[in-house]
Amino acid sequence: MEQVSLFETKVSQPLAARVRPRTLEEFVGQTHLLGEGKVLRRLIESDNLSSMIFWGPPGVGKTTLARIIAGMTKAEFIDFSAVTSGIKEIRTVMQQAEANRRFGGKTVLFVDEIHRFNKAQQDAFLPFVEKGSIILIGATTENPSFEVNGALLSRCKVFVLKALSPAELTELLRRALDDPRGFGGQEISISTEMLEAIASFANGDARTALSTLEMAVLNGEVDEVDHNKVIVTAETLAQCTSRKSLLYDKKGEEHYNLISALHKSMRNSDPDAAVYWLARMLEAGEDPLYVARRVTRFASEDIGLADPRALEIAVAAYQACHFIGMPECSVHLTEAVVYMSLAPKSNALYAAYESAKKDALSQLAEPVPLVIRNGVTKLMRELDYGSGYQYAHDYEDKLTDMQCLPDSLLGREYYRPTDQGVEVRFKERLNEIKRWKRERGGKKR
Repeated sequence: MEQVSLFETKVSQPLAARVRPRTLEEFVGQTHLLGEGKVLRRLIESDNLSSMIFWGPPGVGKTTLARIIAGMTKAEFIDFSAVTSGIKEIRTVMQQAEANRRFGGKTVLFVDEIHRFNKAQQDAFLPFVEKGSIILIGATTENPSFEVNGALLSRCKVFVLKALSPAELTELLRRALDDPRGFGGQEISISTEMLEAIASFANGDARTALSTLEMAVLNGEVDEVDHNKVIVTAETLAQCTSRKSLLYDKKGEEHYNLISALHKSMRNSDPDAAVYWLARMLEAGEDPLYVARRVTRFASEDIGLADPRALEIAVAAYQACHFIGMPECSVHLTEAVVYMSLAPKSNALYAAYESAKKDALSQLAEPVPLVIRNGVTKLMRELDYGSGYQYAHDYEDKLTDMQCLPDSLLGREYYRPTDQGVEVRFKERLNEIKRWKRERGGKKR
């Protein structure tokens, strides 16, 4: 249970806490869920709640929305933190909720950062959610598909909260300037352009926007005549917004979203987009070697023999990153990413392996033909290991019609070269080889 000091005042609280919305009318953003007639708004206003999970990036109003629900519902509301609570606390709360249910009462349990609970802790909620002892509201910045127990997730409605737009954040900042709980008792001189700059800097995060505004105001210049007037200068604001905090979690969903964006931008031959996503990852603290490894994979998966140099460039970029690290190696990764984007594309090697893998897994016991086995012992040779083997270098064309695939896979084709880039030369060579073997009367490979 949260303890409040006798000496704590409202002014000592951060601006974001002081101006936290108290009603749906004060709430900014999430109109797709809370607009007139939208499903979540109807559930809240009718006090007809079911267990739900709020999923969205930091600072979009997950906790605030839960507190608004607390003020509107007739149920007992319990605020629970996954950071500070364990199994013992969960059981205590569940017993209280069960007792409340027996007397006809409802209990809404809000769990902040529910993704921090392990499976056992999440399992502790499950029977009480099933019985209706509690209405669970969880908040998470992580994809609940990965972080929330499947059984628990199936009993909750997931509402996706979006990052606030610059216009919504600007509106929020104006309210904070006018609200008596914020800076409404002072005259703050700050231009619309500066508010919009803060909104852009905040990257969809209301908490960051309000904290930045507070910092700018507290560091503003007090008017020499009117001491109740504070002037926020462009220089002060620049110092408060010197580095943007990028949304990124190297182990979470955003990590995979961004590497997916980089990969697909390169595949779509869009170097500008690829460099942007690269910068997003590196500036947020991603390991450059991880990016280099993914680019190396891309070089063979999406380019392959259409441009064999792509793999050389990717490996060289990895080595450069290993030698000098960030921030200097950013230019090497940029070179690799742009090269991959502009190179001709072929997934023939990827498709070849996937097709062969399917056969390999479904026919694991398929024996190696005797002709291409290595007869290294007398017994092996007596069993015809290597019997009839044709050494290609002994033949004028360096080719033979020897069968190398098992009988059941004879004629199977895995590698199908494209007409992209230099792979067209590999295609021509492969066609020549196949033509040669057909003309010699060899079996189709």
